[in-house]
Amino acid sequence: MNLSKRLDTMTPSFTIGISSKVKEMNSNGIDVLNLSIGEPDFTVPEKAKAYGKKSLDENCTKYDLVPGLKILREEIVKKLKKENNCDYSIDEIVVSSGAKNSITNALLAITNPGEEVLIPKPYWVSYPEMVKLTGGIPKFIDTKRENGFKLSKEELLNAISDNSKMLILTNPSNPTGNVYTKSELEEIVDVCYEKGIFILADEIYERICYVDGFTSVASLSEKAKEITITINGFAKSVAMTGLRLGYTASNREVAKAMSSIQGHLVSHPSLTAQYIGYGALVECEDDIKHMVSVYRSRRDILIERLDNIEHVSYIQPFGAFYMFIDLSDVSKKYNWEKSFSIEFCEEFLNKYHVAVVPGIAFGLDDYIRISYACDEDTLINATNKLEEFIDDIFN
Repeated sequence: MNLSKRLDTMTPSFTIGISSKVKEMNSNGIDVLNLSIGEPDFTVPEKAKAYGKKSLDENCTKYDLVPGLKILREEIVKKLKKENNCDYSIDEIVVSSGAKNSITNALLAITNPGEEVLIPKPYWVSYPEMVKLTGGIPKFIDTKRENGFKLSKEELLNAISDNSKMLILTNPSNPTGNVYTKSELEEIVDVCYEKGIFILADEIYERICYVDGFTSVASLSEKAKEITITINGFAKSVAMTGLRLGYTASNREVAKAMSSIQGHLVSHPSLTAQYIGYGALVECEDDIKHMVSVYRSRRDILIERLDNIEHVSYIQPFGAFYMFIDLSDVSKKYNWEKSFSIEFCEEFLNKYHVAVVPGIAFGLDDYIRISYACDEDTLINATNKLEEFIDDIFN
């Protein structure tokens, strides 16, 4: 069958592959400690769900505006002003069917086929594939362990070419959980503005942050706002993963372009999801604060336990719900043939029944990613098994 050549460049999703394996093992009666999933283990707050139920009872099921419900976009504008110190108008907001849809809209609106999109390593697994599927060229930038894998001004300058069009910046980071400071972001903005590079600021985890004073890229200055497309959504902060609701904030010209693209491809997101998202913004601040406090507690437990395991180190996470674990000492002892992190994770799953994500999925093979969007008992049992596995390797 003569399928599209786009498929030739795609890399299979490691996370989906792991999830499928876990489901298979569960169906065979094998209990798996699953630390691989990037999904909150909370449910959508009841107050938010009530808005969706009410919208269905009132038959709000007909076509609506392509960039999203007016009341939802108005509330997003208020949220961005109050929490992120960003001034936008309603026509600069485009609501989409999840943050992935928002990123795709931005790539289609900004990049031409063959242009480079700069992606610092480690990166979220889908960025390179999305760039390739929309016709761009992913160009990876090596960052330094000692800097928490945060992109520096010098690394960015060295990577930019005449063919570079966009930089993807994830803050807080998936997979490291690290958070950029205001001064670090200012240096990146200055370079991008001078070189004519757009910034796709993926801030989907910004409400799950353990430091005071999170800085949104677009809040830094008018020139930062001019070149930035902010990506955000409801999947992580209010556990709306399956409801698929994301949004962008950008300058008016870019927003209009993304809305035009979306109008032809998907129209607008589910109205029910939009009403639930609206309810989350107006009613659920306390629910979000509670979730963040639980994640912080789990992070602290994980730090305490990992600090007591030999041959293991990690990037200190200040946001999101991930730990990027450095196993470079282990990789020197491990008998691996192709990819250390893949083979390590496969054995960890098959022998110890613990699911984590190989670092190669994020561009770095000496690492694994653990999600602490799970209960404390799962974290404790999984880290016990990690220690046992590593002891077996060294002994």
